[in-house]
Amino acid sequence: MKHSHELARGTAHSLARVLGEDTAHHAGGFRFWFADQRWEWSDEVARIHGYAPGTVAPDTALLLSHKHPDDRDHVATMIERSVRSGEPFCSTHRIIDTAGEVHVVIVVGDQMLDEQGAVTGTTGYYIDVTETLERRRKETIDDELPSLYAARAAIEQAKGAVMLVYGITAEQAFDVLIWRSQDTNTKLRDLAAQLVTELRSLTDVPGTLRTRFDHLLLTVHERVEPEGSGSASGAAAVG
Repeated sequence: MKHSHELARGTAHSLARVLGEDTAHHAGGFRFWFADQRWEWSDEVARIHGYAPGTVAPDTALLLSHKHPDDRDHVATMIERSVRSGEPFCSTHRIIDTAGEVHVVIVVGDQMLDEQGAVTGTTGYYIDVTETLERRRKETIDDELPSLYAARAAIEQAKGAVMLVYGITAEQAFDVLIWRSQDTNTKLRDLAAQLVTELRSLTDVPGTLRTRFDHLLLTVHERVEPEGSGSASGAAAVG
């Protein structure tokens, strides 16, 4: 299945809707073409690295120059493996922006396919979790509180999985789930329940679990049954 993200207005608008206009700079989209190791950053990813939008043409050398010295070899190895194996580029690491500030980022990626279904690169998101992403507007959370309480078991399990895979805190993991819920217009309880259900299909094979979880996180909303259909996922969400 193809999985792609438009990096310009579509990504900016969806992230602004999720995080609020003042915090949309905390996450943005990217594309990476394996053949010529060419990168494309959204305006938000450029800002995370300290660049004004449209002022930089990123390549692998520039990307690596911004990695924290203790993380640079790890990221270089991840990129080499992506190019060699066709796996998405995904990682949790630190970057240093043009002002010398350190950011902790999660890179969530999925395969980028051409019209014939061949893997040409990877596409996904950078999420800056240096400071926990601002929560959705208070009234939105208040509206969902009853269903959040009802679905707390599935949400807690989904949170635990995100914490384990990405090595982040419980609060940051909850914000990642909120981001996916709002970005895909899927109720949080349904998204969490479906994620927990599909986690059973993943096996802890070295080097592949993170890649498979990234794909699951980015596509799970596509398999959530419409509300009122009596699906298993709906039942799990309120259990």
